[in-house]
Amino acid sequence: MKSNSLFLFLISSLLVLNSCKKEAGEGGTSHIQGRVYAKYYNKNFSTMSAAGYAPDIDVYIIYGDEHSYGERVRTSYDGAFEFKYLQKGKYKVFAYSKDSTGAYTNHVNQYAPDIAILKEVEITKNKQTIELEDIQIVQ
Repeated sequence: MKSNSLFLFLISSLLVLNSCKKEAGEGGTSHIQGRVYAKYYNKNFSTMSAAGYAPDIDVYIIYGDEHSYGERVRTSYDGAFEFKYLQKGKYKVFAYSKDSTGAYTNHVNQYAPDIAILKEVEITKNKQTIELEDIQIVQ
């Protein structure tokens, strides 16, 4: 009887310890920050009318190997964004841009579908702040 109890105790202890492994996601002490830079064009993308850091743009983060985004933030008045309290791990950060190349439909126009401009990054230590290169989009 004692050996069965000891066996169950060991198995349950291993399961508890294994479930405590931290993976990419919220709950840590690290940050990812950056800015979104936008180029504004006319309807057929032949003339750029303005460019600058873009306010009020949605920026998304994918934790590790997840298939959908874990969090969404909006850029500030100066195009800045930040994802806080992250664990060690791999992340994908992205914002949507107009497809000014026509690569998706072979037809360049303002109604072309949006494409994701993706940045991949890895947090390797606690209390790390990663500054991403600008995410450059077309509007």
